[in-house]
Amino acid sequence: MTGICLVAGLLLAQFGDDITLRWTHSIEKVVWEEDYRREGEALRLGAARVRGAGAGMEPPAGAVLQDGVWHYRPALPPLPRLVLRHSPHVPPYVVCADGRCRPVTDWLPGLPEETTIELAPCR
Repeated sequence: MTGICLVAGLLLAQFGDDITLRWTHSIEKVVWEEDYRREGEALRLGAARVRGAGAGMEPPAGAVLQDGVWHYRPALPPLPRLVLRHSPHVPPYVVCADGRCRPVTDWLPGLPEETTIELAPCR
């Protein structure tokens, strides 16, 4: 299996090698986006954007403001996986792949109201 997989228990959604993960900060209601690419058995965070600033959300050094959006490239090593918390207390994460952006609840029908979700290279 290739690409990037979104997994929660027995639920699975498979994408190509590039995705964007989007979410809304629970307090500040500001949108964050991160672009991930599969590199072998890991995910590489290539670019990130935050649409504002607020409590604990200051853009990192070197970020560039363009049209109200901070753009930056995080200096992180490849990640084996991301673990996300799905909760009814905040809007669901959104995954964009192949030009389609949908909440994780659409990509994983039957997703429990509270659970953890993994984003990782498909195996």
